[in-house]
Amino acid sequence: MFKKRLELIFISIMLIAISILGYNYYKSYSFKNNDIPDNYKKRIADKEQEVLQNMQQNFGFIFKVPLIVTDKFKGKLYGLTSYKNGEIKIYLNKKVMQESMDYLVDSVIAHEYAHALMFKLGHLHTKDNGHSKKWQQTCVKLGGKDCQQYVDREEIIMSKMPFK
Repeated sequence: MFKKRLELIFISIMLIAISILGYNYYKSYSFKNNDIPDNYKKRIADKEQEVLQNMQQNFGFIFKVPLIVTDKFKGKLYGLTSYKNGEIKIYLNKKVMQESMDYLVDSVIAHEYAHALMFKLGHLHTKDNGHSKKWQQTCVKLGGKDCQQYVDREEIIMSKMPFK
């Protein structure tokens, strides 16, 4: 009797585990092969509006840049601002959104907009890969919470913990 009950418990646990794995695979596959969810689009648009309001307040004008979500990035690059032939675009990495949407919204959008504004104002230099003191001040003025050159992965991990 005990052996039968133990087998039943084991089979139940295995079925639950397989169901969870299947569900997670489906969610990941769905996210990868479909457009980003509407709530992600709204969060990105809301943050962009906040950045543009901060730009108006701190710099006296609004400079809107196309925000393009792409899954073409290799690695864990969160965002990129391109300046080509006088045209400025901001690219956001779809591959990292599912795991780090809070960080992307709180830090990356203002970070990339700060690069775009530096390009617009003619502050083009490569000495510090575009992360000068002036860029950092601009990033903060635009509402960036973490205006560093590179992503702080420890900060992302710790922000997901139930304790702080």
